[in-house]
Amino acid sequence: MIKKIMPELAAAMMGKGPQFIRIGLQRNLLPFGNAVPTGGTGRKPKFSYYISPKLFMEYTGFTEVEIREAAAKGGYVI
Repeated sequence: MIKKIMPELAAAMMGKGPQFIRIGLQRNLLPFGNAVPTGGTGRKPKFSYYISPKLFMEYTGFTEVEIREAAAKGGYVI
């Protein structure tokens, strides 16, 4: 079972940039995770991101095997 998906891996699999994923999660536009404010000041707020493997698979249609293969190919820890 996959425990976590990093925004960088999700972005690579979707053919988008990591910032697309981060901003989409911050603005609640992507239905597969959350962005939780963790501090920062002014124009540089900091966030912690969580992407649900189950919801990511449902949204994108990728299987667990495909996610594992992409993670191994890209050097991501899941």
